[in-house]
Order: sequence, then structure tokens, then C-alpha cells
Amino acid sequence: MVDEFIYEETVRIYDTDAQGIVHYAGYYRFFTDALEQFATQKTGRKFPLPDDKIWFVVVESNAKYYKSARVGDNLSVGLSPSKLSDKAIRFDFKIRRDGDLLCDGYITQVAIDREKWKSVPIPQDLLDDLTK
Repeated sequence: MVDEFIYEETVRIYDTDAQGIVHYAGYYRFFTDALEQFATQKTGRKFPLPDDKIWFVVVESNAKYYKSARVGDNLSVGLSPSKLSDKAIRFDFKIRRDGDLLCDGYITQVAIDREKWKSVPIPQDLLDDLTK
């Protein structure tokens, strides 16, 4: 299992509502951007691996909100991956501002054959890159 990966982000105006508070969907952007950076750094390939025969699709997501983030806030997004099965991987997230937990959640992805749209095992080398 890898140590928590940290991605730094600043809240942009397009993440917020009219009051400058992050809209609930904005937190999913932070999750996704952290996942993209993590996967790219761990695998050395652009994620979500557009040239591969395998794609990853989100089959479940969850977020719990504790405190509001506002435009201009600097956030730390912690990410920890865990293997769920030979076909699924879960990424847990914790979003903090100055150490205070604002939101936590997860995204579960399943590997699929991009031509058949059927689930397939995650290649072991890719799984090793993402979880070690």
C-alpha cells in the first residue's frame, strides 16, 4: 500500500456558487485532479490511459462534507488507493485546508475492455504501480 499522496489545489471561481463557496460537485473535481496527477506520476503515463485497451469507469462515488471551502482557499487533497478485487480499485480522498478536514470520500473504478465494454482484470504491472 502506498503512503497518502498529496495534491495541492487552489479553489477557483468556477468551483463555487454565487457566494464563493465550493459547490458540492467542485469537490469531485478535486478528487479527479488528484487522481490524474497520482496515476500519471505512479505509472509514468498520461492518465486515464487513453491509448490502452483498458479503460477505467467509475462505478461508485461518495463524498461527505464537513466544512466549506471558499474561492481562493489553498487545499491539500490526500489520496490513498486500495485494491478491491482483480477488476476494481478504490481511491480514498481527504480534502483539508490548513489541516482542517473539509471533505472526505472515495471513487471506485472498474477496468473494462474499451471495445467490448466488459470488465477485465487490471494488468498486474499497472496495479503494482498504483498500489506500491
